[in-house]
Parts: sequence; structure tokens; C-alpha cells
Amino acid sequence: MTALHSSGSAPSHPQHGGHAFATFDGRAREGLFYADRRGMLKAGLAGIGGLSLPQLLQAQDQANQQGKASSRGRSVILLWMAGGPSHIDTWDSKPERPWINRGPFGVTQTVLPGVVISEHLPRQAAMLDKFTIIRSVDARHSNHEPNMVFQTGNIAAAPRINPEARHYPSLASLIAKHRGANHPSMPAYAAFMKSRSHLSFAGYLGKQYDPFICDQATRLPIYTNVGGDTGGMTRGDLFQMPGGLSGGRIEDRLSLLEQFDRMRGGLDQDGSMDAIGVYQRQAAEMLVGERARQAFDLELEDPAVRAAYGSHLWCQQALIARRLVEAGTAFVTLDLSYHTASGTWDTHGDNIPPYGGITKGLGPLLPLFDHLITTLVGDLEQRGLLDNVLVIAMGEFGRTPSMGTQGSTDGRNHWPEVMSMCLAGGGLNHGQVIGATEADGGTIRERPVTPADLAATLFRYFDVPLDVQYEDHQGRPRYVVDGGAPLRELF
Repeated sequence: MTALHSSGSAPSHPQHGGHAFATFDGRAREGLFYADRRGMLKAGLAGIGGLSLPQLLQAQDQANQQGKASSRGRSVILLWMAGGPSHIDTWDSKPERPWINRGPFGVTQTVLPGVVISEHLPRQAAMLDKFTIIRSVDARHSNHEPNMVFQTGNIAAAPRINPEARHYPSLASLIAKHRGANHPSMPAYAAFMKSRSHLSFAGYLGKQYDPFICDQATRLPIYTNVGGDTGGMTRGDLFQMPGGLSGGRIEDRLSLLEQFDRMRGGLDQDGSMDAIGVYQRQAAEMLVGERARQAFDLELEDPAVRAAYGSHLWCQQALIARRLVEAGTAFVTLDLSYHTASGTWDTHGDNIPPYGGITKGLGPLLPLFDHLITTLVGDLEQRGLLDNVLVIAMGEFGRTPSMGTQGSTDGRNHWPEVMSMCLAGGGLNHGQVIGATEADGGTIRERPVTPADLAATLFRYFDVPLDVQYEDHQGRPRYVVDGGAPLRELF
């Protein structure tokens, strides 16, 4: 084989656009360049580099090989209530308190004796035996924009005061790395995203563990930043071929590369080139194959099920989330926000648009959320999936015990002292309330639950070791679960 020498210094090239080939440099010669199988594979991969998948699929496969069999098939759907929902006006009602504390909403009795929640969550109240409510979540280090502490399990992940925090990996990315997807042609971590500041990404783990952003993969209604349906629809053209590129042409390219593989098979002694070929074909399958495409195609869903979810944007996304975990995605996050600022659940007051206050801001959200979460949980149960899908609903923090903030009489400000959240499914123990706050809901009275506890709970659920580490930019090992423990009440 003839060696072709480069000029001695790496050619300059523009910054890559954040895809999975950012370190592959498909068109750049690597110092001493051989016209061998690796070079040919690189050239071929560069031709379909927009797929951004072979490297991701290889990483996911390695994670699958390391995972424990008992966690196969498990997944999470995170309903991220961006902005911080009021705990007192949702799951930690204080009906005996004065209005200035309890707020404008009444309560409804749940199926759990002695447990009441907001009057605007009647469907969840009727099936609370399938849920766990945690009323004592310690959110003292959490903030939003970006919303990272609870999505990373790391109390130092506050980019407003710690610039390094942006590099701390999300729990979903860590699960993608150490656990992988449930099917090789599906992304391990997927998300619907209204704003990048509402999600955590892979950070130090590398972009191959960033979420697959779903918003352009399916046709969805377009809403204004205050929740008005414009009547328009997104194009949903992510899986459409670029001009002049067809599934047949991709298959032809792969076939040609496979012929080169066979011709030069003797050069590969350790099988690494064969592996690249496998992941390359999986990437092509995800684009031209049917599994991912069908998961995003709501036209293939039972019309009765589509009608049950309804036409609202968030409900449509919840239905797609169910289809994604059914097809093999391990972690799906729904960014439940209309606007790209701090989040729709940031209910400071009716005189502070687009947030609104408790009555006019949170009031319309709760019946919608009640419908969404109970329809999702009921659908998962009916399909026999609930024991393998853990549904989590939470935001960044709670809200002030006293009504009135920033010149408004009907809003609540940020309150990191405590927040509530809820969980369902995953084969865990439910029908319970964990923890409690003091009489006014201002502080934790018993059983504090930290972000690290939630991280440990997720890792145990996925059978990921609790001593998992990652390396920062200086090569120093960092523990993910720092002082946390799985919630014993759930297992």
C-alpha cells in the first residue's frame, strides 16, 4: 500500500456543528494517511454525516453490553414543569390555612385516606394509588435558566454562579452512556425542547450523549409563548431526505462500502472496521428504516388513543414519548413550557406576562396537566408498559408560602426551600406520600429528599452502579451520586 504524506500540519477547518462526527473529521487526512478501509469508511461516513448517529450507536451498544439484564426494557418519561410549579397549589395543599398562605384553590380527596391535593387535579386524585408524591424535596441549590440541578443530580450545577456547571452531565446522558437504549436503532436519550436553557446536556461526557431533539421529527401544533394555538403545524421533516439523496442511494453507498470491506478484510485484525460498519448501517437504518420513523408518526396510532390524549401540543408530545419508549428509547424528557424564558410554570403574578399568577397562570395549566399525566399513565398501564416505564413530574423548586409578589396579589415567587414532585410506574412501590412540610408549607418537616437521592434512585432503577464517575476537563474523576441514596420507600 502506498503511503501519502500530509503537509505536516493539520489543515484548518471551521468548527463542527455539534454533531456526533465532531471528532471524526471525515474529510481530513490524519497525518500519515493510507488509502485503506478506515479512510474509505471515513469518506463514506462523511457522505451521510448529517445522520449524526454511528458514533452514538456504538456508544450505546457498549453501554448495553455493560448493563445488567434485569434492567432491560426499562425507561423514564420526565415531565419537566419548567419554571417551578407551586407545591402548595398542586400536591401539598394547606386547606386549613388563611388565604394568603393556602392560595385560591380548594382541595379534592384522593383515593388515599386522609390525603388531599389541588381541586384542579381530580383525575390524579382518583388514581393516586398508582402515584407517589414527594412533599419534602430539598431544592435549596436549584435555580432556572439553565435548569440543571435536578436534571444532573448535582447541587453545584448552577450556571448562574458556577460557569463550570454547564459541563456537568445530565442524568439522562449518564444513563445513555452507562445503560444505553433498549433498541439499537433508537436514541437512548430524546427530548422535546422549547429552550436549550430548560434542558441539561452531556457536558463532559461528549456530544454523542446529548439528547436527540425531537421537535422537528414529527408534525406538531405551533403555540404562542402564552399557550395560544396558532393553527399552524411544524414541518416534521427531520427524517426526510435532502435533495438528491434517497434511501436507495444510501443503500447503494453502504453496499459499495461493504464490497470494499470484503476486498480489504485482511487489513483489519481486531474487528474495529467491522464494528464501524455495523454502527454505520444502524445509522442508515434509523434514517431509511422504519422503527424510528414510525415511532414519530402519529398517523399510525390508534385513532381512539389519539383522541384520548387530545390535540394539545403537550399531550401530543406525551403520546410520542410513549411511542418512543415503546420503540426502545430509554429516557424521554418533555419540556412543558410555551415560552423560551424561565418557563410557563414560573407563576409570579397575573401582571407579569407571560408568566401569569396562581389563578390565571397556574389555574389553566393544572387541568391540562391532570389530563396529560393520567392519560399517559393509564395508557402505559393498558398496554402493559407501566411496570417498565417510570413517569416523573417535577420542576426546579417550589414557590413562596405567602401569596403576592412583585406588585401582584395572586402570584408566588421562587422558593428553593422545598418543592413537591410525583412519580408513577416503573414497577416501584406507589400509593404513598413521602415526606412532609411544616404547617405553612415553607420548610421541610420530615424526610428531606436531595437531588443526589433522586440521582441514586434513577441509577438503581436502571441498574447503573452508584459509584459511576466521569472525568472533567482536567481529567479529574467526578462522582455523580455524591452523598445520595436510593429512596427506600420505592423499592
